[in-house]
Amino acid sequence: MRISFAAVVFACCLAASMRTETAQDHSLDIVLPTDNDALYSEDGPAFYQYIERDYNGVKSTPWEGGQYGFVRDPKETSGGVGYTRFHEGIDIRCMHREPNGEPLDEVRAIADGKVVHVNLMPGYSNYGKYVVIEHRWDGSNYYSLYGHLSSIAVQPDEPVRRGQRIGVMGYTGTGINRERAHLHLELCLMFSRQFEAWYDTFFRNDPNHHGRYNGMNLTGLDVARLYLKLRKNPGLTISEFLNDEEAFYKVAVPKARHFDLPQLYPWMLAAGKRKGGSWEVSFARSCVPLRIEPSDRPVAQPELTYVRKASTDYSYLTRDIVAGHQGNAHLTSYGAQLMRLLTWPD
Repeated sequence: MRISFAAVVFACCLAASMRTETAQDHSLDIVLPTDNDALYSEDGPAFYQYIERDYNGVKSTPWEGGQYGFVRDPKETSGGVGYTRFHEGIDIRCMHREPNGEPLDEVRAIADGKVVHVNLMPGYSNYGKYVVIEHRWDGSNYYSLYGHLSSIAVQPDEPVRRGQRIGVMGYTGTGINRERAHLHLELCLMFSRQFEAWYDTFFRNDPNHHGRYNGMNLTGLDVARLYLKLRKNPGLTISEFLNDEEAFYKVAVPKARHFDLPQLYPWMLAAGKRKGGSWEVSFARSCVPLRIEPSDRPVAQPELTYVRKASTDYSYLTRDIVAGHQGNAHLTSYGAQLMRLLTWPD
């Protein structure tokens, strides 16, 4: 039987279309990356790795410091004691050790995906040896990051399956000893595919060893809360999950040809709205972008348009992206640089 060239092309296109549709329709089916499942029994001390804290001369080892969010570096502020350093992931406690204390916990992919970055040089990152896996859910890419590994069993571009072994827990990276060995897990969105050009412009004296998978370009959501939400609602999507987040500040950015965020995460864009002189992006305190809406405000550079009122200096509440008090809030120099990344090259 003879098959025409056109038929072959049509079949290939159909197959590619089916593969794309399958990837876009993949459910958010994630598993915990180690044997430690104490998160589900709400046993915080058993699940989270404690940190070592010395505040006002008092030493402590709070497990709460292993949680996601503003959980580190207490500081006396006008609003009382606040935690000013943001922890972008969760630190999962070790369960299995050799007699000499070396961690043995196997680390596994939380979902199907593709390995996009492997860092084998501990000194290149605070994460030590780490792996980044790209996942495709609802037409968008998300990134799981596994930090402080002692060994890595996968390579870049390798497809991985949910629950597949990717490495062994360790204590590589900054400020971690064998006793505090743990897995640092993040689930992130990406700011821009133009990151490397932006980074080379502003940080040219500090080599980027991680390409677009540099931690500055990945912003982590509350993955522990996501696990718990999915237990109650297995059909939950990330856009629905983030819909519960409060917009803490908003930034207007100019209309630009390279505005990557709505292409990466089209669910952020207000339905049916495209006209305006600029785009207004809403952010959670964590710096996770939540929504994109057109604005009539003409701007040539990123401009802060809203911040939720607070008595504490905003730099402590926004990862140093917004600073000031009440009516004099403004983007910091770092915040302005980061917002330029959204439309780089602008």
